[in-house]
Amino acid sequence: MTGRAFQDYYPENVAHCYGCGTLNDKGLQIRTCWEGEESVTRFLPRPEHTAIPGYVYGGLLASLVDCHGTGTAAAAMYRQEGRPMDSLPAYRFVTASLHVDYLAPTPLGVELEIRGRVKEIKGRRVVVQAAVFAGGRKTVQGEVVAVQMPESFNA
Repeated sequence: MTGRAFQDYYPENVAHCYGCGTLNDKGLQIRTCWEGEESVTRFLPRPEHTAIPGYVYGGLLASLVDCHGTGTAAAAMYRQEGRPMDSLPAYRFVTASLHVDYLAPTPLGVELEIRGRVKEIKGRRVVVQAAVFAGGRKTVQGEVVAVQMPESFNA
């Protein structure tokens, strides 16, 4: 991936998330960018992300959908307003709802591609549909309802 990812624009006070925080050196540190109308994250699971030998743990897959969705929500809000992602006020989203369907076992040792599409933007709420692909095969699909982070989280 070239250029800056959505997560690179998160303000320092909210860049600690295990899944997407750039300041969490033990986290996943996913990176998401636009490819046309879709948001895309590529991630290579590590051996410790094993469920059973040879397959990825479902909780990791849910985390990827979750953080991909909240990052996409922030980028979508900036895009809708025609603003660059480094402009203020900064947008940051948290998960209000996460739904994940596991369609097939996801193999370990294969780069995963998470693709998202914005289904709806309504006020402070963004709905993102996402799918995880392993070797071109869709193994997981999900939906994230993301809401703009409350100001109290910045305290």
